[in-house]
Amino acid sequence: MSEFTQAGWPMPDIAMETPDGGSVKPSDFAGRKLVLFFYPKDNTPGCTTEAKDFSELKSEFEKAGCALLGVSKDSPKKHQNFIAKHDLTVDLATDPEAGGLSDALGIWTEKKMYGKSYMGMVRSTYLVDADGMIAQAWNKVKVKGHADEVLAATQAL
Repeated sequence: MSEFTQAGWPMPDIAMETPDGGSVKPSDFAGRKLVLFFYPKDNTPGCTTEAKDFSELKSEFEKAGCALLGVSKDSPKKHQNFIAKHDLTVDLATDPEAGGLSDALGIWTEKKMYGKSYMGMVRSTYLVDADGMIAQAWNKVKVKGHADEVLAATQAL
């Protein structure tokens, strides 16, 4: 069994904060497909590229009956700045510090860099079907070409 949540499992329904101070959770998208892409940090090279790639394809996801939601532990204010700086069109949400959706999925985990341990987000994407079940999961994502791959899977679902 994988350390990460896999396809065929229900998506946990945990609320996150939107940049405008509202709340959003996976069940808010019931009846349509949802792509949740989790990334480590706003305004870092890989995360910026990933958010811009999903933003560029947003209309194609919408044509496939799918909503997009990018998630990190960054504050709502940081998300507002990230959106404005890069003209992002995808919606973003802030996962709670403890007990959040990334914790439930097993993707907020201990990482090591230069011999030091810290908690961090495993770059992961989940395609959720209209019934709230995970149809496909991508863990330890490589950014290049990822949004296109997720779009193809969404269109095939």
